[in-house]
Amino acid sequence: MMEKAEETTTTNGISRADFIKKAAIATAGFYIVPRFVLGGKGYTAPSDKLYIAAIGCGGEAENDIHHFATAPKKNAVIAFLCDVDDRQAAPRRKEFPKAPFYHDWRELFDKQHKNFDAVTVAIPDHNHALVGLSAMQLKKHLYLQKPLTHDIYEARILTQASEKYKVVTQMGDQGASCDGMRTMREWFEAGLIGDIEKVYCWTDRPVWPQGIAWPKTKPPIPKELKWDLWLGTAKQTNYIDNLVPFNWRGWWEFGTGALGDMGCHIMGPPFKLLGLGYPTEVSGSASTVYQGIFKEGIYPESGPVSSSIKFKFKQQNGNNLDLHWMDGGITPERLAELDPALNMNEALGDFPGENDFEGCTLFIGTKGKVSCGWGGSHPRLLPLALNKDVHVPKKYARVPGGMDGHWWQWVDASIAGYGKMEVDSPFVGYAGPLTETVLMGNLLLRTFNLREKIKRNDPVYGNMEGYKFSGRYTGLTWDGENMKVTNFEPANQYIRRTYRQGWGELKL
Repeated sequence: MMEKAEETTTTNGISRADFIKKAAIATAGFYIVPRFVLGGKGYTAPSDKLYIAAIGCGGEAENDIHHFATAPKKNAVIAFLCDVDDRQAAPRRKEFPKAPFYHDWRELFDKQHKNFDAVTVAIPDHNHALVGLSAMQLKKHLYLQKPLTHDIYEARILTQASEKYKVVTQMGDQGASCDGMRTMREWFEAGLIGDIEKVYCWTDRPVWPQGIAWPKTKPPIPKELKWDLWLGTAKQTNYIDNLVPFNWRGWWEFGTGALGDMGCHIMGPPFKLLGLGYPTEVSGSASTVYQGIFKEGIYPESGPVSSSIKFKFKQQNGNNLDLHWMDGGITPERLAELDPALNMNEALGDFPGENDFEGCTLFIGTKGKVSCGWGGSHPRLLPLALNKDVHVPKKYARVPGGMDGHWWQWVDASIAGYGKMEVDSPFVGYAGPLTETVLMGNLLLRTFNLREKIKRNDPVYGNMEGYKFSGRYTGLTWDGENMKVTNFEPANQYIRRTYRQGWGELKL
């Protein structure tokens, strides 16, 4: 918690009062003071090591921190730790006892911004954008977990900020750095599957509760959890059981559902390899649940149990492309090329030898088909027998360490400086537009619960009260450049949310 409650205001309108002045100074031309100047003998200049402030310590944050701390060049230092939950923070604090710990990232940025060079963020989706933008405004290089943001507008702002403040950015979708992404590019350019006409993406998510009502119980807040800081930009609400540290993903107020969790991993390969931009139209369907006869359970706070969504794109070559997303147990029609005894998910998307199916991408071309596991890993031609005889020369250099190298390349690029080295998931040109596309799918799903009460006469059950759902089973036309649904105005309310009072708004 903050040392003085009265000091808690906002960064960009949400930081403590002093932070506003310091952020303004940073924006005007802040530079990183060499470590040896700050700390005397024994410190190494930032040109040799990257000093990282870690916002979030548990879950995916643990994985991120581990990879930075074990970089082969030993050129990353976990300099500061921050988490709102002492239970999540405890193992990392024990692992990095020399790293000062904070509960509030605003206090950390305020007091220590001269003593770190970069920020890694792995916290619930609803607070990604504000922390990320504040870091960039302090000229800190930024590693931000997928999806970049909770809302489409936030993704656009972060993308613009990465150019304005000239920092090295990387989204945490490590599959973008795997060998399989290079292999598939080589296959496509060699013409093995011809022109790609359709892509199917599916996942085993959600693996947390969705399609449920917000609980009415009001359990006590765990003493280890700083609940107000955890809420951050979200509206004030009661704490509920089974929300922290993982199940927040299923609630729209905090998370981005199955699409947000795995969409960047699974839609990333076609987005990168085919050079896709914004979709032009999105349509689809979602599961419904019933509380009684003809009485649908309507839970607008929660994502659906399952969904099927079609994104329409215009490719760079002028051809149209349909990209199909499926989750919650829904899969594409079984392929004729597969032996009937094979489990399709395992055959097309498993990590060989790991029994790890979390999702799959399937490319349908005019000459053949290619599938891969999440993130582009382990690509395979169909029929599977073709993989024994494929001999396409390697054209593209592989990232040292493959998926692990995703973290390390960001460290190296940050040390080199903005514009000096490439990374695989920069906000500009890839991670930002990809996140906007993923969240466009969620915008469609949220329109499914827009409703108005009606009365109708059923031939069996007589006069009944029900609802008319004006946003269901229609297509949304999308003006990506201007972030606007052009044929159904009510959907536009989900493009940008208002932050809780005291947490300001997102502005460059």
